[in-house]
Amino acid sequence: MTKLTRRILVTALALAAGSAMAQDIKPRLIRFGYGLAEASNQGRAVKLFAEQLAAASGGKMKLRAIGGAALGPDTQMQQALIGGAQEMMVGSTATLVGIVKEMALWDTPFLINNAKEADALLDGPIGEKVKAKLEEKGLVGLVYWENGFRNLTNNKRAVARLEDLDGIKLRVMQNNVFLDSFKSLGANAVPLPFSELFSALETKAVDGQENPYNTILSSKFYEVQKYLTVTNHVYSPWIVLVSKKYWDGLSKDERAALQKAAVAAREFERKDTRDEAAKALTDLKAKGMQINELSPAEAGRMRDRLTRVNASIAANVGMDLWNETQAELGRLRARK
Repeated sequence: MTKLTRRILVTALALAAGSAMAQDIKPRLIRFGYGLAEASNQGRAVKLFAEQLAAASGGKMKLRAIGGAALGPDTQMQQALIGGAQEMMVGSTATLVGIVKEMALWDTPFLINNAKEADALLDGPIGEKVKAKLEEKGLVGLVYWENGFRNLTNNKRAVARLEDLDGIKLRVMQNNVFLDSFKSLGANAVPLPFSELFSALETKAVDGQENPYNTILSSKFYEVQKYLTVTNHVYSPWIVLVSKKYWDGLSKDERAALQKAAVAAREFERKDTRDEAAKALTDLKAKGMQINELSPAEAGRMRDRLTRVNASIAANVGMDLWNETQAELGRLRARK
């Protein structure tokens, strides 16, 4: 067989494989909901997801991106996915704790020290084990994206010491770990959907909130908040979800196209989020926010105050999972 014949045969087989794959992908319109603005890191990643999915499916699978919480807060979209009324979404793992208790692992204060640890933990066996728990509840998790390290903003005072949190009415996610954590730190924790947060800050129904720099910037919280304290108190992931009812009706090739696009979007989103976060503090300062950094000593005092909360998380997610996580973090830190 000549080189030319071999090349022609390989090309023909590749085309046949591509054709077979195309035959197993039907035209589909997927409603994909997310909470932030189109111009946010989340919005940019969803746009890339749509492009990657179109490319992986030969243009047959189309993502209809619906941002700005137009389909409701995370909790409402999760129920829509479980019921089969919506196909896909990306949202916070924290809002899934009421559905899958193991998701509370990611809410543990001061659990993760840096992005390298986060990627290794989320993309490794522990992240997969937690993600797999979704299926029995009617959801399929494709990949984790990055929301980022969470930091405090408020209108009352700069938070330089643990005591500065006393009495601050702080919006937190609808999640018992966040409620218990900030109550333990002395704040008046108020659970609110993200979609209601800007209005609550503007009308002074709450004094402050906590989110990554990117979200503070893209959501324009600097317009209604004066002080920002760099605390990095929780590393917060997002997760890309599919309705299991919808997933079960997809072919093997359609599932593969979705997974491939989700991974490509994850790599883009993490880099984009980190690049934006690196300059976001400067941007927020230029917007008029007063910024201070929590000292290691005060962060240590907060950790000590949260010992009971961490023990409760460990009990809720299961001691086996908790111990596996601590052991894996120990291995990751030993490699430095």
